[in-house]
Amino acid sequence: MNKALSCEQPGHFEYKVLPLPKKARGYATIKIKSIGICGTDLHAYEGTQPYFDYPRILGHELSGTLIDVDGNPDFVGGERVTFIPYFNCGTCVACRNNKPNCCVNIKVCGVHQDGGMIEYLQVPSYSLIHGSDLTFDELALVEPLAIGAHAVRRAAIVKNEFVLVVGAGPIGLGIMEFARIAGARVIAMDINADRLSFCKQRLNIPYAINAKDDDADKMLREITGGEYPTVVIDATGSRAAINNGFNYLAHGGRYVLVGLQKGDINVSHPEFHKREATLMSSRNATRQDFEVVMNAMKNKLVNPANYITHKTTFAKLKDDFPNWLNPASGVIKAMVEM
Repeated sequence: MNKALSCEQPGHFEYKVLPLPKKARGYATIKIKSIGICGTDLHAYEGTQPYFDYPRILGHELSGTLIDVDGNPDFVGGERVTFIPYFNCGTCVACRNNKPNCCVNIKVCGVHQDGGMIEYLQVPSYSLIHGSDLTFDELALVEPLAIGAHAVRRAAIVKNEFVLVVGAGPIGLGIMEFARIAGARVIAMDINADRLSFCKQRLNIPYAINAKDDDADKMLREITGGEYPTVVIDATGSRAAINNGFNYLAHGGRYVLVGLQKGDINVSHPEFHKREATLMSSRNATRQDFEVVMNAMKNKLVNPANYITHKTTFAKLKDDFPNWLNPASGVIKAMVEM
C-alpha cells in the first residue's frame, strides 16, 4: 500500500492509495519520514502558484529511509537520506554550464511532477544526499535553507556590507541567516511585526523595519548612513514589494529576486541605470548549497529548531493544512511526520 495526499484542485485535498513504485534503472525509492510544508505548497493549494497543473501530489522538502537504489553505488538501502528535488536533464545549456538548478527542462518534485506527500517516493538516484548525523526533520529543512544559501552566493556578499532582505517567511529567514554567516550587516523588512521580532530575537538580525511604517525609507537610510544597502534580496513573491525594492538599492548595488510572482516587473530605467545596478534572479539551489547548509547545521551556525513551529501527522495533514494559510497561526515551518 502506498498512501498519498493529492491536491485535486485548489482548496481540495484527497487521500488516495497508489501502487508501490517498481524498481527502475537509475532510480531510488525512499520511504518518506518527514515533509516540510513550504510556500509553494501553500500557493498551490490556494491556486496562485505559477507553472502548476492539477491534480498534483505536493511536497519537495523531504527526508526518509532509502529502500533501494540503482545507479549510485555510494548509497545503500537502509540509510537516512534527503535529495535535491529539482530533476535536471543533464544536456541543456544550463546543465552543460553547471547550473542544473535552472535546467531548461527542469522537473521540480511536487510542482511539475508528483511529490512527497506519499509513503514511498521514487526519485532519480543522482539526486540523493547522505543524511549524515542529521535528524529526519533537520534533513527536510535542508532544501528551503539551501535556497537561501544559493541566493546569498549569487549576491556575492562582502563582509560588513548592508544587505536588505525583504520578506521574513521561511525562505527569507534562511537568506538572512546565511547573509549573516557571510559577514553581512543584515536588515530584515516585512509587514508582519511578529516575524520581525522573531528575526531579532531568534536569529540575531540586528535591524528590522516594518515596510508599512511611514518612515520605513528614512529608517533604512539612517541604518546605512544615507547610502541604502548594496544588496537587496526579495523573498516575498509580491509584485508590489519587488517593484518597491528597486527604490532601496544603493548605487552600484545588486538586486536578487528569489520570490516569484506571475506579473511583470516595473522599474524606472533612468533610476536603475544611474546606479549601474545589477539585477539577477536566484532559482532553486545546487548540491554545493545543500552541503553548505548541512555543514552549517552540523557546526551549530544554524539552529533548525528555530524554524519548526508546527508539527502534525500525515493522517491529520488534510485537516491541518488550511490553518497554515492564516498568518495568525504564527507558522514559520510546519513539519509532517509520516
